[in-house]
Amino acid sequence: DSFYEYLLKAYLQSGGKDEVARDMYVDAIGVITNRLVLKSNSGLTYIAESKFNRLEHKMDHLACFSGGMYALGAKKIESQLSATHMEIAEGLANTCHESYIRTPIGLGPESFRFTEGIEARALKSSEKYYILRPEVIETWFYMWRFTKDQKYREWAWEAVLALEKYCRAEAGYSGIQNVYMENPQKDDVQQSFIFAETFKYLYLIFSDDSLLSLDEWVLNTEAHPIPVEGNNAFYRKSQETDNQW
Repeated sequence: DSFYEYLLKAYLQSGGKDEVARDMYVDAIGVITNRLVLKSNSGLTYIAESKFNRLEHKMDHLACFSGGMYALGAKKIESQLSATHMEIAEGLANTCHESYIRTPIGLGPESFRFTEGIEARALKSSEKYYILRPEVIETWFYMWRFTKDQKYREWAWEAVLALEKYCRAEAGYSGIQNVYMENPQKDDVQQSFIFAETFKYLYLIFSDDSLLSLDEWVLNTEAHPIPVEGNNAFYRKSQETDNQW
């Protein structure tokens, strides 16, 4: 997934100079949209998985970053498809929110399925855990920045309350073994990305847009800010290295 994300972000970080990356992103997002973006019986937008040319109607929490990618691409690469891509972004943000609120604790599973009678819920025990992942909140961050729809802040605050109630531990934060239990057990593991990404995106949602402006910074797949060429005084060209050894 990071490959497709980086095609877009390489173009943006170059200040719009890397046209090869842009064209590769446009081609890739076109294929994803045409082949993998689907709607459930109730109208939930999701990205299916393709395995050996067969679709599996399952979406991972990891794939929830794609709503933010669609939104970023729609706003930064204007085309006749921008409105469609923004609509997909909004649909994915909503679907991933549904995966959260369809659990009693308000935090979503590692992956969720769309089958007859089941939508945005995990089926297998190996899919029901939550390990403090950031991707859902990442998409809400981009949607908030681009739309200013208050619901994204409301959803983010719901996630904050759930994290504090169910994941807070004596010395940090822990993942959850089964999000469908009303009194879930912790997994006793604090993933590093809760600080690098989850908390960062939550903080940014409630901050002014001037903090890490998306015109001046690109956030990489681990949410580290990279300065944009031509728009950011911190940008520095890499130095040519001498290959004489």
